[in-house]
Amino acid sequence: MPVSRNQPKLLPKPQPMRTLTSPQKGQQTKAAIVDTALGLAAQIGLEGLSIGVVADAMQMSKSGVFAHFGSREELQISVVRDYFRRFDEEVFQPALSEPRGLPRVRALFANWMKRVAVELKSGCIFISGAVEFDDRPGPVRDALASSVQTWMSALRRSVVLAREAGHLRAEADEQQIVFEIHGLILALHYETRFLKTPGSLQRALLGFEEILARYRST
Repeated sequence: MPVSRNQPKLLPKPQPMRTLTSPQKGQQTKAAIVDTALGLAAQIGLEGLSIGVVADAMQMSKSGVFAHFGSREELQISVVRDYFRRFDEEVFQPALSEPRGLPRVRALFANWMKRVAVELKSGCIFISGAVEFDDRPGPVRDALASSVQTWMSALRRSVVLAREAGHLRAEADEQQIVFEIHGLILALHYETRFLKTPGSLQRALLGFEEILARYRST
């Protein structure tokens, strides 16, 4: 029988819509997890972090958190890397706008002290992590040590540039200067967070000025 021209054409059956997870959304979720884990690590340490603890804080399933990292160790390393990224953005990068020499060294220390002022309340991952992993070889310890060494190298380079600019004596030992400056920060954390010693911040600032005075060229 011939088909009527007025007969409606058959349309394809509509297919159910598929929900796609974009890479951007996945990265945003991972960044949110790391941010939460970083906040937890400041309170309970890197060793206290686990997939389960972070999942509870994020109100996610353990499998959801695990899918982004694959292991507790990788989660800890991601926290260390993000902590260093923030440290770099807050302390090192802004100081690069200062002229080479003592102005840059001063800027680095001033930025460091601003960050320390916050960490005296929340804790420092580099310091607490060193206590937890100092005698435990592995990727987490390596990530911590590498981050601190990178920062110490940058600080040491700024001291070398200050010496080359004639701001420090020619015989000034950059290793010793960086050692003494780093020692001030470590002592400040110990005195303030553990011993609750009043005036520790002012002593650290005075100690920095005394270091520069001792090595400054005349």
